[in-house]
Formats: sequence, C-alpha cells, structure tokens
Amino acid sequence: MKYEELYLAYLVYFNRDQDFFECHEVLEELWLQRERDPLYKGLLQVAVGLYHFRNSNLIGGIKMLHSAADQLEHYPPVTLGIELGVLVEQVRSYAKKLEEFQISPFPYYDLTIIIVDPELQLAVNAAAETIKPNIPQRRGPERRRNGKVPHAEGKH
Repeated sequence: MKYEELYLAYLVYFNRDQDFFECHEVLEELWLQRERDPLYKGLLQVAVGLYHFRNSNLIGGIKMLHSAADQLEHYPPVTLGIELGVLVEQVRSYAKKLEEFQISPFPYYDLTIIIVDPELQLAVNAAAETIKPNIPQRRGPERRRNGKVPHAEGKH
C-alpha cells in the first residue's frame, strides 16, 4: 500500500519528535485534501489533545482526546498500517485519567503509535531522514508568507 507523504510526516512528528503542533499542521492538510475524512480528523485530534495537556490546557486535552476516540473507534483495529485499536484504548484511558486530574494529578506522558505494516515502517524511516525536527518546537501558528504557513523541511 502506498502511504501519503503527509501521513508519513505525521507519524514521524508523533513518534520521533512528539511535536504535536506539527502533527496537527500536516494532518490538517491531508484531512482537507481527503474531504474531511473522519479517520484523519481523529488522528489529528489525538495530537491536539496531547498538545493541549502538555501545555496545561486540561479541558482542551479532555475534549480533544474524547473526540478523537469517538472518531476512531468505528474503524478496524488495524487501519492505515497502525494499531488503531490500541491507540483508541490508550486515548480513552488518557482522557479518563485527565478527567480525574484534579484528584489524582500525574505528569504528562507521550503516546506512541504502533506501526504494524513493514512497508509503512520503511516509508516512515525514509521520511524521517528528510524531515528535520523543529527545535525548538513551535507553540502556535507562524506568520504567513505569500499566503502559506512556513513548513519544516520535507513537507509539501
């Protein structure tokens, strides 16, 4: 199966860099290209939920993670070469813990998307060689130049 370059970039930013702002940027572009496909919306919302919690927006994190799980739970457990079922379980668990955060606080932690398709893993590894990490990571949209948001190397 051929995977979209923007999807590969999303997986690199998610797993390698934990750069959830960039995850949002690349997957939003793909989501729009795919006529607002709910699968991509759910994956996008996982990153946004983690981004919000990591930046102390507890309510935003809860809302996005619940919405992500609601979007993604309708797909097969293995979808787009990843363990989507496992991701949905992790996201639901994370959201539930966030709901209890005031009573039982815990330190932020990242999630990892498990890649099960060897072809996808090879494509992600190749993409990772061309995508430079954003150091420091962006915390919000950058000023637009010529009507476009500047992207990191390797994105289209």
